[in-house]
Amino acid sequence: MPHAVSMPATGLQALILCGPGSSFPTFTSNPDENPKALLPIANRPMVWYPIDFCYRTGITNITLVCPPSAAVAITTALNTNPFLTSLPHPRPDLIAPEGLDQNTGTAEILRLPDIRELVTSDFVVLPCDLVCELGGDKLLQAWMVKAASLPDLLGDGEPPYCNGGLGVWYETKTATPIKGEETDFIATTPMPKSVIPTSKDSILPHLSYLTYSMPKDSLNDLVDEKKGFPIRHGLLRNHPNIKMLTTHRDAHIYILPKWILDFVQENERLETIGEDVIGWWAKANWETGLFAKLGLRKVIEGRTEKSDASTLGAGNTPMTESGLLESPKRGEHYQTSSPSDFHKGVTDRILSKPKEALVPPILAYIHPSHADAPLLRRVDTAQLLLAVSLQLAKLPSVEEAGFEAASPFAHAKKVAYPEGVKPRTTITRQDSLIADNVMVEEKTSIKESVVGANCQIKEGAKLFQCLLMDGVVVGKGCKLTRCILGKRSEVGEGSTLTDCEVQENLLVEPRTEDKDNKIMSSSGLEASEQEMQEVLDDFDDDGDDAMLG
Repeated sequence: MPHAVSMPATGLQALILCGPGSSFPTFTSNPDENPKALLPIANRPMVWYPIDFCYRTGITNITLVCPPSAAVAITTALNTNPFLTSLPHPRPDLIAPEGLDQNTGTAEILRLPDIRELVTSDFVVLPCDLVCELGGDKLLQAWMVKAASLPDLLGDGEPPYCNGGLGVWYETKTATPIKGEETDFIATTPMPKSVIPTSKDSILPHLSYLTYSMPKDSLNDLVDEKKGFPIRHGLLRNHPNIKMLTTHRDAHIYILPKWILDFVQENERLETIGEDVIGWWAKANWETGLFAKLGLRKVIEGRTEKSDASTLGAGNTPMTESGLLESPKRGEHYQTSSPSDFHKGVTDRILSKPKEALVPPILAYIHPSHADAPLLRRVDTAQLLLAVSLQLAKLPSVEEAGFEAASPFAHAKKVAYPEGVKPRTTITRQDSLIADNVMVEEKTSIKESVVGANCQIKEGAKLFQCLLMDGVVVGKGCKLTRCILGKRSEVGEGSTLTDCEVQENLLVEPRTEDKDNKIMSSSGLEASEQEMQEVLDDFDDDGDDAMLG
């Protein structure tokens, strides 16, 4: 499906964070050679989806951020994978900052000198595992209307800074929930209702002010520690109408002002964007004194000196020993204002800067969960990889729906290479995808499945709700149900696998019967020759020390 790149440029930059993929142990056991960003979702590389989101938003200044160790693999894919080489110009850039590794936090990435030098405007941060059918242009328009300020958008970039931010959350308890999917706890308060009617497809009714955000695991730890859920009195005083959500998930789509880089720099213990940066920013809008204590006032006013970082706990932990339950302390702190007060003050002055620095608002877009809502999901587990791939396989192809009506994720054809399919086969085209150069022999059955390029399905094989990556060979008479097969793996004839994951380049012996298993090679657990030599050297050193003693 071609990208929509005819819209005017937004002036924003996009950072796509290509993480390690530790939640895909079967397929990213070597994350440098097989990074998570290149795992296929419905036959396209994972990173293609957030790149496509940027183009549909009107953002063409796109940078992929990855550890130096994974740069070669991703660069090779950008230059050779047909879905990535067909991207419109300008192509995405790739940066692999020194000091970035597989364990670096998302907020710590914003602190790296290469990133601080790269970002010169307000920007969007995306994960590499995002699949978002919703048009990003709608999110951007909502941010400009409700969180951005004309003085910052049209001015000369001088403080005090007024632009706010926007995050996106979606419901996980859908008609087809995924067992074990992560969720977050967020609290929101409604925005003032507009007197101007909104269009039917507007997302403005789904916007609210974010007042609290943390992962569900952190919430559970807090409840266990406090023997209940503690709420500050200041939150209820400022926002008596609060909505709390516990089954939604942070999509990690963030529209952020450029000044957030200085906020992260000022607070060295901020590790993640979602829990730490967004969480503390949301609380600063209502908790007395937090605006100054976090160094936000200095950042907004353009005075970026070091703040008292020792008062800030990583992981959104309480800043005082009294915890969240008590009322905020009164003292020589500045009074914070509600987000609605901020917005009213800015709109009253149109192009004038406010005389006093205020906390810019952070907005939450809560994606609707009805059946015909656009697909929005993070794909960071094998179960989600399979579920989302199968969901995308049900989309009508461009050939079936027509260019204008087709989803941005629709493939040109359901069966890309029909010449490779022998007679007397069963392929349910309405819910399957067969990639290019796939050979399907007679008497096979492929139902609700995604088959990658260059695969071979031998005679009599039966696939149901399976995902096959590129180059897989399925032997004669195999029966596979809800399985994910890594690239260039082979399943021997007569095998029966159910709910299994097979590592790339692995041969499953003929007539294997297995269920609920990750089938991986044990070779990766063996020590390398260099590691064995280091152990021997250490042993020799210990022996010499003992003799000298």
